[in-house]
Amino acid sequence: MSPRNRPLSPHLQVYRLPLLALMSIAHRGAGVALALGIVLLAWWLGAIATGPDAYAAVQGFLGSVIGRLVLLGFTVALFYHLANGIRHLLWDAGWGYELPRAYRSGRVVLAATVILTIAAWIAASVWGGR
Repeated sequence: MSPRNRPLSPHLQVYRLPLLALMSIAHRGAGVALALGIVLLAWWLGAIATGPDAYAAVQGFLGSVIGRLVLLGFTVALFYHLANGIRHLLWDAGWGYELPRAYRSGRVVLAATVILTIAAWIAASVWGGR
């Protein structure tokens, strides 16, 4: 086999990242999403300080389909980063290094993310004033 025909290692066509690796990557991505969400928060706060027209413009965006999707993504990132951060704190304390327990806690993080996100959106729709 010539060097040009050798497959890349690991074989990118068949290699599947383990759940723990995917969750580690997602944790970093959620942190980036939260940092970008701070820009949205600053825009909203700046609009409050600027006046009713600016505030109405921001609220118009946040109430649109795209704005709601951005807020949903921010909410998912927030709760995922929170739940996975608690998991990392437990790891720092020495709990959960065993592979079965690590996978189980990973599934708990994913379930907590979904449950907390749904609960937050239900609470916002009930008590949000809309």
